[in-house]
Amino acid sequence: MPLTDAHCRKAKADSKLLKLSDMGGLQLWVYPTGSKLWRFAYRFGGKQKSLAIGRYPATTLLQARMARDSAKVLLNEGSDPSHVKRLARMEREFPGDSFEIIA
Repeated sequence: MPLTDAHCRKAKADSKLLKLSDMGGLQLWVYPTGSKLWRFAYRFGGKQKSLAIGRYPATTLLQARMARDSAKVLLNEGSDPSHVKRLARMEREFPGDSFEIIA
């Protein structure tokens, strides 16, 4: 059954991590400290992986679903979404840093 925003707001964890599943591999992880994080669980290369999407409520349920859908598009193209995200972050933090420029 898909998650609703009201269900996400009311979710509380006791002493262990609570994982609330939405459809298509999207999960809301509720930590004992009270923080809530969106994650997308998927398989790539025969291994189980997880992609961090963002914090709830800063990242809404609709935004998390759109991020999950874009990650699924990358999976269908044969790319690892976490690797693509890591490369994009490196380009953002270190623009123009390549071996050719440094050499």
